[in-house]
Amino acid sequence: MRVLVTGGAGYIGSVCTELLCDRGHEVIVYDSLWQGHRSAVDPRARFIHGRPFEPGDIARMMAEVRPEAVLHFAGDILVGESMQNPGKYFRNNVACSLEFLEAARAQNVRKFIFSSTAATYGHPEQIPIPEDAPQRPVNPYGEAKLMFEKILTWYHRIHGLEFVAFRYFNAAGATERYGEDHRPETHLIPNVLKVALGQKPCVEIYGTDYPTPDGTCIRDYIHVADLVEAHILALAPGTCGFYNLGNGGGYSVREVIAACERVTGRRIPVEEKPRRPGDPPRLVASAERAIRELGWKPRWPGLEDIVATAWSWHQKHPDGYPD
Repeated sequence: MRVLVTGGAGYIGSVCTELLCDRGHEVIVYDSLWQGHRSAVDPRARFIHGRPFEPGDIARMMAEVRPEAVLHFAGDILVGESMQNPGKYFRNNVACSLEFLEAARAQNVRKFIFSSTAATYGHPEQIPIPEDAPQRPVNPYGEAKLMFEKILTWYHRIHGLEFVAFRYFNAAGATERYGEDHRPETHLIPNVLKVALGQKPCVEIYGTDYPTPDGTCIRDYIHVADLVEAHILALAPGTCGFYNLGNGGGYSVREVIAACERVTGRRIPVEEKPRRPGDPPRLVASAERAIRELGWKPRWPGLEDIVATAWSWHQKHPDGYPD
């Protein structure tokens, strides 16, 4: 298929581009490079340097590319920042996403796959979280993702657009070629590994008084390649709807740090800090629907296996991507 990957110079988008190329798809990457890295784009893909807030840029690009499917990863992802600057999240993650959707519909794109989040559930009543759980976001990041989920539902009902929205939390790990390099980096595992590399003196723990066994937040971690595999499976005709992606377990911040210590063989000092606003105590998603309906199966279900792939990449790329 001819597949457009928005945000394809970012973490998940770069791995998705790599694996799509491996499967023989024709891949076009559209990325502004505000957060992504040009050297993170697989050379087998065509790269378009996007200017999504320039009027008409998205529509012109879509008319030129005329993809059969869109995998939409572009957007802002920082929960804490969304609590400080909500307008940025509604502008980038809702208004800009709607432009991609409208442009795709104008070109009769038959499949739109959206990178959503388990943050749409807010403080869940049930763990693991099923797809039909109440969605009550507690931060603008989750709210913006939920708003676009609703837009996709209406476009499906009115226009017949086939969509898949994946809700996941905490992608981690790396392939041999592509890994995680955010600037600034806010995700736990790469920040812990920066300490192991001697690039940071300690790792911060935000909140130690949550109602969890060790007082720190619990999250589900999923290998980025497993995440991408589900998106590729969702390209199949007739696949439509909402799917959680996760390993169904969940690890606390302290457990993640301990796993990183075991993998690296190095001690990781910590600094305890107050809670961040908008962080639920526990987010673990049930992926039974994806396993049952898509035939999806994680290859890296264990946390230490996931960390080991990230550690291998960071050792080879201690300064991240060169651009």
